[in-house]
Order: sequence, then C-alpha cells, then structure tokens
Amino acid sequence: MGKKTAIDQLGWGVNLILTIFFDPLIQGINRILKGRPIVGIIWILTAGLFWIGWIIDIVTMITKKKITFLA
Repeated sequence: MGKKTAIDQLGWGVNLILTIFFDPLIQGINRILKGRPIVGIIWILTAGLFWIGWIIDIVTMITKKKITFLA
C-alpha cells in the first residue's frame, strides 16, 4: 500500500468534510506528500481537474472503495 500521510490519519468523518469543502487544496497537498508532486500541483491549480476529480474523491470517500484516479 502507499505511504500514509497526516491527512490519511484523520478520522473518516473529518476527512469527508475536508474533502467536500476543500478537496482541491487538501487532496492536492496529499498527492504531493505521497510523492506525486506534478499531479498534486495540477490538482490544486485546476480545482480537482475541473471538479470531476472532486466528485470522484467524494464518491470514493462515501463508498470507502479504493479508486486510484490520479492518486
């Protein structure tokens, strides 16, 4: 499995709330910390790939499934 970051250590509910309200920033930083700096910067600058990635991140959080969409 990949590296665990401080964001991954948060509880499920807190992580879901952060994903809903601050996904491009939080998930962009998370991708940078996991060793994917290019993807993380693109995620931040394009607001989660023009909100499509934001929706995928929320669905992934709610269903608790491992979907690796540019993760």
